[in-house]
Amino acid sequence: MEEALSELLKPYSAVFVVYDRNVERYAEELAPGFPRLPVDAGEEHKDMDTVLGICRWLLSNNADRQAVVLAVGGGTLTDMAGFAAGIYKRGIAYANVPTTLLAMVDASIGGKTGVNLDDYKNMIGVFRQPEFTYVFPEALQTLPEREFRSGAAELLKTFIIAGEKDYAKAVKVLSGSPTVAQMAPLIRAAAAIKEGIVNEDPYDQGRRRVLNLGHTWGHAIEWWQRRNGVEDPYTHGEAVAIGIIQAAMKSEAEGLAEKGLADRLREDFTACGLPVELPCPEADLMPAILKDKKGGYVLIKEIGEVI
Repeated sequence: MEEALSELLKPYSAVFVVYDRNVERYAEELAPGFPRLPVDAGEEHKDMDTVLGICRWLLSNNADRQAVVLAVGGGTLTDMAGFAAGIYKRGIAYANVPTTLLAMVDASIGGKTGVNLDDYKNMIGVFRQPEFTYVFPEALQTLPEREFRSGAAELLKTFIIAGEKDYAKAVKVLSGSPTVAQMAPLIRAAAAIKEGIVNEDPYDQGRRRVLNLGHTWGHAIEWWQRRNGVEDPYTHGEAVAIGIIQAAMKSEAEGLAEKGLADRLREDFTACGLPVELPCPEADLMPAILKDKKGGYVLIKEIGEVI
């Protein structure tokens, strides 16, 4: 594993490892001998202060434009490290080593980087494609159960977009106690689906918008939680899971989907350990929904066809 990653890093003049301090073990094991910067990667730290701190560290270590930033952690960390690399000296290379399921199947793929602005999600950022994303499913063995289920929401979202066969297979696996061996092919399949969509539309102007399924409500839920100081807030994946149910309900109400879609998804998501109910009246989410940078809803006609 270490040898394969070291081969990928050979072309660069220097390697600077930025990692979530919660996964120091992987930063040390996978990239020994390189300068390393631990970062507090909770959502409350996803801001310009953290990004500027990364840039200052790169500058103090004389990182040149032929260097690469290696981001080791979950989606919040890869978003911030990728953004810092994208603006440092007008842009240097970066690569991702995702350590959460959510990052493996979604956040580390596609080149969206950025941070939050005040209480609004990912309002500052750039498109900057990683040099590569190095996935090792073994990291899931040490992932807390709730973080694993959070990533499962993005996995299910991808398969709702892709089609019935993959979706049904994922629900079957995730509704049990999946092993790394069971998860590895699902991760590869989901990553390949997202990569294919991103390649069609790298700057999110058309087809790629289907990947926002569930996120209009999901981001609004996260905004509402921060505004109200919720002590045990839903994670990003949990909020997206609720958003997907809301999308299915709206799809039925608009006559786009047959009756029963929302009930089926609600049953499947519950079996997979995910929440399905809004934490507040939908009207309370509207200020964030109206400011959402995606500018519209992604709805579901059927599993395998979203618009």
